[in-house]
Amino acid sequence: MRVVIDTNVLVSAVIRDRLPEQVLLWCLGQADVECLVTPDILAEYVTVIRRPKFDLPEETVNWWLELLAADTRVIAPTVKLEFPRDRKDARFLICAQSGQADYLITGDGDFSEAQQLIDPRIVSVRQFADIIAPALPPLQ
Repeated sequence: MRVVIDTNVLVSAVIRDRLPEQVLLWCLGQADVECLVTPDILAEYVTVIRRPKFDLPEETVNWWLELLAADTRVIAPTVKLEFPRDRKDARFLICAQSGQADYLITGDGDFSEAQQLIDPRIVSVRQFADIIAPALPPLQ
């Protein structure tokens, strides 16, 4: 299975111990799940989780960045897509389509209009968890 994770899911995972963290860690920890990123997405991940407003301890930031570096597959975009509703979100659609992902996991409602642009299924964290639920350990 191939997945693309929107930055808002990463942020939710990093700052809260809830379902987004569980889903992200599950995806990163599965040998048969590829978490796809482009260089732009990886750079966005780094920039966003280092934002002062999150006030994350350096060891937490470093742990997540090391995990992402080790367990994501960087791909080069092979398609061009326009997403006028939110141009900065186009990078996730491009990554999902270029990498022939099965899912784009997001918490961003802007993507509701984007399903017609790409083949991968755009789902929320909850929808993805429901799809793979038997594989997820129960929340603590």
